[in-house]
Amino acid sequence: MWEEPIVESREAPELAVSPTAEGVRVLTPMVPHGLSEQEAINAQRALLDQYLAAQHLQDFVAWYYTPMALRFSDHLSPSAVVYDCMDELSAFQGAPLTLVDEEQRLFEKADIVFAGGASLYASKKAQHSNVHLFPSSIDYSHFAMARAVLPDPADQAGIPHPRIGFYGVLDERLDRDLLRDLASMRPEWHFILIGPVVKINEADLPHAGNLHYLGQKTYQELPAYLGNWDVAMLPFARNAATRFISPTKTPEYLAGGKPVVSTPIADVVRPYGEMGLVYIGATAEEFATAIDQALAKKDERWSARVDAFLAKNSWDKTFEGMWQEIQRCKSGPPAGFEAGTTPEKDEANV
Repeated sequence: MWEEPIVESREAPELAVSPTAEGVRVLTPMVPHGLSEQEAINAQRALLDQYLAAQHLQDFVAWYYTPMALRFSDHLSPSAVVYDCMDELSAFQGAPLTLVDEEQRLFEKADIVFAGGASLYASKKAQHSNVHLFPSSIDYSHFAMARAVLPDPADQAGIPHPRIGFYGVLDERLDRDLLRDLASMRPEWHFILIGPVVKINEADLPHAGNLHYLGQKTYQELPAYLGNWDVAMLPFARNAATRFISPTKTPEYLAGGKPVVSTPIADVVRPYGEMGLVYIGATAEEFATAIDQALAKKDERWSARVDAFLAKNSWDKTFEGMWQEIQRCKSGPPAGFEAGTTPEKDEANV
């Protein structure tokens, strides 16, 4: 897995290789200060070529999460090119001006495109002839730990109940006005936000005695925080950056056994809202009413329906489906396959 380069004081570029317990090698290019943009691209290209040669890798799949990686890897000859599109990156604040052009180049090179949400799939299927929908999945057993009685983390233990929590990046997708209004309307509720502040000024976040920013936590720590909330929330603004998002945290919160309240993000409304698994509120008043309902909800049938829905989704099943499509792509389309169509299983997983 190739990561973004780290720029630091050094004489020459170097590739840091960090194997994980799961067997993934994380490759991080370390490049010197003072390089031009093209020099940094050339340095990454050279490091990539050196690594592939040292590993004697000739038959491999190039799996892209960002079109910008094409700038240093477009000379490779993989057996298949995959574009795993998880977000409309061009809509994000600070997106590179060349991202749209690079994405078009990637569409031209890609053998297959995966879309991480129904809205994104609807947008991308007109841009490539072989697009497949694979919505966000979960590590169910990890987040289901939140259903047990877990020790309350030290920085959360002193916060009174009821607690309404969120974890994720705090950026332009966060509806700061909504949070400010909720905190003012319901001073007896305590809103907990976990995650790094990115691309926005911390001073622009709403502040009140019942708003608690606990910073970034590790993946391993999240169930303990989630397990000690009363309600989980998705306080996303409705803007260009959220138009196509399919929040992975929706099924994670549900796996943790928590009722969830969200703003009307398309990929949350359908299927979660329409199935009655998540409460939806567009305004502060509607959001607060939905939290009231979530706090009062004691319904074993809801839990059973949540588990029945989540049982259809796992990262293992998602990867199995993706790998089948990649193998089909490498061997050529089967008889009767029409370019641009999507298998029935894709729609069934929405």
